[in-house]
Amino acid sequence: MQSKGLIQFLVVVVTLACLYSLSFTFVTRKVEKDAAAYAQGDMAKEKAYLDSMAGEEVYNLGIAKFTYREAKANELALGLDLKGGMNVTMEIALNELIANLANNPKDPNFNKALETAVTKAKTTNTSLIDLFINEYKATGAGTPIASFFATKDNSSVIKASSSESELKSFLNAEADNAIQNSYKVLRTRIDKFGVASPNIQIQQGTNRILIELPGVSDQERVRKLLQGSAKLEFYETYNNLQIYPLLENINGTLATSLKGEKPATAADTTVKAAADTTAKEENLLANLNANKADSAKDTTNAVANATALANNPLFAILSPSFYQAPNGQTQLIPGSTVGYANLKDTAKVNQYLARPEIKSIIPADLKLLWAVKPETNTPNILALHAIKTTGADHKAVMTGDVITDARPGSDPQTNKPIVSMDMNADGARQWRRVTAQAAQNKDAIAIVLDNVVYSAPTVNDEIPGGSSTISGNFTFEDTKDLSNVLKAGRLPTTAKIVEEAVVGPSLGQVAIDSGVNSSVIGIIVVMMFMIAYYNRAGIAANIAVLFNVFFLMGVLASLNAVLTLPGIAGIVLTMGTAVDANVLIYERMREELSLGKSMRQVVSDGYKHALPSILDSQITTFLVGVILFFTGSGPIQGFATTLMIGIITSLFTAIFITRLIFEYMLSKEMKITVSFPWSNHTMKNANYKFIEKRKLFYGISLVAVVICFAAILTKGFSYGVDFQGGRTYTVKFDQPVAAEAVRESLDNVFGTTTEVKTFGSENQLRVTTSYHIQETSDEADQEVLGKLNEGLSKVQGKYEILSQQKVGPTIASDIRDRAIYAAVLSIIVIAAYILIRFRRWQYSAGAAIATIHDAIILLGLFSILDGLVPFSLDIDQHFVAAILTVLGYSVNDTVVVFDRLREYLGKPNAHHEKMDTTINKAINSTLSRTVITSLTVIFVLAVLFVFGGEVIRGFSFAILIGIVVATYSSIFLAAPAIYDLSAGKHLADSAKPEEKKQAKVIA
Repeated sequence: MQSKGLIQFLVVVVTLACLYSLSFTFVTRKVEKDAAAYAQGDMAKEKAYLDSMAGEEVYNLGIAKFTYREAKANELALGLDLKGGMNVTMEIALNELIANLANNPKDPNFNKALETAVTKAKTTNTSLIDLFINEYKATGAGTPIASFFATKDNSSVIKASSSESELKSFLNAEADNAIQNSYKVLRTRIDKFGVASPNIQIQQGTNRILIELPGVSDQERVRKLLQGSAKLEFYETYNNLQIYPLLENINGTLATSLKGEKPATAADTTVKAAADTTAKEENLLANLNANKADSAKDTTNAVANATALANNPLFAILSPSFYQAPNGQTQLIPGSTVGYANLKDTAKVNQYLARPEIKSIIPADLKLLWAVKPETNTPNILALHAIKTTGADHKAVMTGDVITDARPGSDPQTNKPIVSMDMNADGARQWRRVTAQAAQNKDAIAIVLDNVVYSAPTVNDEIPGGSSTISGNFTFEDTKDLSNVLKAGRLPTTAKIVEEAVVGPSLGQVAIDSGVNSSVIGIIVVMMFMIAYYNRAGIAANIAVLFNVFFLMGVLASLNAVLTLPGIAGIVLTMGTAVDANVLIYERMREELSLGKSMRQVVSDGYKHALPSILDSQITTFLVGVILFFTGSGPIQGFATTLMIGIITSLFTAIFITRLIFEYMLSKEMKITVSFPWSNHTMKNANYKFIEKRKLFYGISLVAVVICFAAILTKGFSYGVDFQGGRTYTVKFDQPVAAEAVRESLDNVFGTTTEVKTFGSENQLRVTTSYHIQETSDEADQEVLGKLNEGLSKVQGKYEILSQQKVGPTIASDIRDRAIYAAVLSIIVIAAYILIRFRRWQYSAGAAIATIHDAIILLGLFSILDGLVPFSLDIDQHFVAAILTVLGYSVNDTVVVFDRLREYLGKPNAHHEKMDTTINKAINSTLSRTVITSLTVIFVLAVLFVFGGEVIRGFSFAILIGIVVATYSSIFLAAPAIYDLSAGKHLADSAKPEEKKQAKVIA
């Protein structure tokens, strides 16, 4: 074996890397287990414990140390379906953006075009901007559309004479800025909300933002938090020298008022972690003399000290803004920053400042606001700013609607990142007045969005003209973020929830148990079969399977992937397909062994001859995974990620791990066996006449396709909520209930047909309603939920709503279109790959016929069996993932036959054999591999179907049935189709050029 040492080194490196990636998960689980044990079921206590541990070191590798927050960011996180929580899709109102950019004109043609574009956008994938421009042109209005946007604020980038392409570029750029700004605002809000491991991402190519909030239970609070409008404001500030006496007063007042309360009040927020550490005594003066980073570190120690908490409750967790002067004296740092606190302590500071006795001594025109994020050199420390409000209504001195442009750049003298900002005429006048006043005492002007300080630059001089630069301790990314915030400040756009799914923790635990059970049982089933069929070689394959699962989990953790239930299904499926490469190798080894070769030569030739088939079969499935990843969302992306990584790790373990094991056995002269006596002759020397019988199977397939087409056209499908829109609820009763009785009760309440299906056990139902399908507001949500409760209350027995999902019609249309696109694209990509790989259109056409056949049969069976089987057969995103996986597997099987056919056609004497004989030989020689691989996959899918839980039962059923159909088509349709497509002519000239030359010489 060449490069044996390199491969051994690679295995060791990958193993250590996976251990490192997974170790964070073990560490965080240990901390969370300690928190649960400490809290004894009190969720508030448990959260306080984990908050206190956020900045504490929990993992020490010697060369690197990690806090709980850092370890949490590197763990293998669980998705909503496993942990419970909320999944929300926010849509940015681009129609408001367009109207704002044009200063909300009253022109009827403009407003009619915008209104029509919004309506059409709900049922098409065309962008709202393109639709709006097209609709305006359709009105026949004489006013150029660009003239509406040629306002004073936009004069530098758009003119009344601008072309349509220039206008589109302008609107698209502004839309992108608005989406990016909304993302930043939502990110900040969620970080403040305190959700562990949130997932927030912009859905590329859309105006939507996907938000996953594991563990969240306060749904109403989340909705208000996410949908509240954000407003950019400019505030004058107080100086630290003015505020420090107030902070001393607050500190003293707190010390007095807390004396009569439970001494551990403050310690409760830092709980056991702080109590268990032995911190040395440090007085307040020592704390104030430190710089802000050391000061914050000392603060953490001070929190653990009961004396410091009692005497200086505020200063124990909020370090005043001091520095040590050259003369050794402690001095207050000028500026708006009045203190620094550890991230984990900011909630406690807020709690102190909100106490009635403290609010009474804080001036009415003072607001204490936190910075948006920690500074670069102090990653766990947040600054607190003193903001001065103006007027009787305590507002900002300016709002962001006066900004015309903002852009990142660099100072020409220092080359440091800065932000340049321009204002309109009104803004320039206000800015001159505000900066002139601030410059008198070198005060700062705070830029505030959503009650968070994004920047507070000090003003050195009056700024006339409305153009100014903002400098500070910025990175280039910081300047991009700030410029986006400033630009979007004049264009307030609302973000509304258009899709929502709520999963209760109880359902999540059931999903975890189901997934773990199916995974474990799947591994056991595969291992038992491999040993029973392949003897000692089966043991080597089992070791490879275990390594495969370990590597797969390690890679997922290193990529910060979120593990979902479909992701677990992907792992289980990967375990089944992982043996495919081993089966190809072992079947080839058995062929080589029958030729009388030595075992060392058998191993070498077995791997060499099996490698092309292994790569071709796995690449086609991998391509399907790529398409699923880029066209799917949420759990489907999780499944695709797992599938793709599983293919890579399967190849690595099958090709390298098993080879190392065999090399070791050969070096120790250990016996290698690839079968038992009973399995040695299974399908060996098979000689079935597939080509001669092909028309019979064509007829069977044609009848099946016609029946399935008829069912699809007449009966149709039961679409999931993500394909048709609406709201779905999972309801659990305390006793078995009749689905029909529940449906009748809900139909009476909703006044429309309600879909009610048994979901798992007889006391659990899935309810889907299209009531208010066009409405996505909170009021509509509450009305639907109220009617649901009204209908359910009329059914005998107590009930609990475990989960709920809402999908707007726009989202449903988009998901459905993307699903069709993904299916068509998969077939095209696979056909193209086969054409490139095999250089004959007959191969591509044969594979396409087989995959289309499989897709129609699977769709037809879902239509026919819907309502006849005791589980859901909805057509939804999970079904799309299933059908694409089946298509990938179908081609996987087919390619193995094609590879063997190509091999036979490339032999020197290929022309001496009839084409039908060659195809029969290719199918028969790979029959054992086809059947064995299909059986292993069917075994694990049967386990997944039985033990995987109701949530993915339809998903696993689709793949299970699809594998059976795909196995049939790869044997009876794909290769025989090549014979007919080539009119029985020989395709031996598809061999490599050197092989063709050799064949001619021999002839």
